[in-house]
Amino acid sequence: MKNVSILVPESAAMSVISCSRHMLTVVNKFLEDEGKDPLFDVQLVGEKEKMQLKDGMFFVQTDKLLKDVEKTDLIIIPPLYGDLAEGIAENKNIFPWIVDQYNKGAEIASCCLGAFLLAPTGLVNDKKCSTHWGFINEFREMFPEVNVVDGSIVTEENGIYSSGGANSFWNLLLHLIEKYSDRGTAILAAKYFAVDIDRSTQAPFAIFKGQKSHKDDVVIKAQHLIENNIDERFTIDMLADKFNVGRRSFERRFKTATNNSVMEYIHRVKVEVAKRSFESSRKNINEVMYDVGYTDTKSFRIAFKKVTGLTPIEYRNKYNKLA
Repeated sequence: MKNVSILVPESAAMSVISCSRHMLTVVNKFLEDEGKDPLFDVQLVGEKEKMQLKDGMFFVQTDKLLKDVEKTDLIIIPPLYGDLAEGIAENKNIFPWIVDQYNKGAEIASCCLGAFLLAPTGLVNDKKCSTHWGFINEFREMFPEVNVVDGSIVTEENGIYSSGGANSFWNLLLHLIEKYSDRGTAILAAKYFAVDIDRSTQAPFAIFKGQKSHKDDVVIKAQHLIENNIDERFTIDMLADKFNVGRRSFERRFKTATNNSVMEYIHRVKVEVAKRSFESSRKNINEVMYDVGYTDTKSFRIAFKKVTGLTPIEYRNKYNKLA
């Protein structure tokens, strides 16, 4: 039997704590119905017997205090709720406990913004980690030594797992159930909870905002130029000449500042505008394509699918009621 410790930090999101316990408990019931032994011994663990969540909206009664957990097999870290820097500071006492349990052989799974509690431990330095698509820029700024995987639903490396945004934690739980049990049990759980078991990317849900918290004025001006002239077909040379910077220097500075190459940024900005048009207008694929500066249907389709994981038609049909 796997000892599972669902961490209950200060200011955590209640839903992930509750749903994680629910799914693993239901899996135990599935196994017992098949005449098998239950797989998971699930406990809520925290620094105190009663933990306050979501700015005092909820209190959770823990099953065990961290200091009393000698050894566990899996730690599930739920997302933080509210100010992330404050959440990290008020939970700083749990980091040594996580490291100690990992060194004793425990695996660790962070859900969504739980990555902001996993990263300060140092356990994911130079390792893959995912988090909510809307907080990737902030995560990179706070933890530059972590290899954050943009758009991933589930990552796994050296016994450390992480999931992307919001409901992606369901996919992380299914991944763990399949690993600890079998594919059939994971499929049964997916059907019971109505979860798409093999969803692998956050791309269809992501909104590209660009990375503008840097201090490179030339790159900021280039970003604004690109975003305010969606129908233009910019090249790297055009932009470099516009701002009197050598091409190589411009490419390097742009990548350093935004974490995207110049052409990646251009395509992502154009695709973001195309997405909004598909969601809210009656325009057909070609009309939207021309509006955002593409003239070749194949090139537009490839660029759009690379960013969103869907073709333009699939995206329009998914998000536009009129379609």
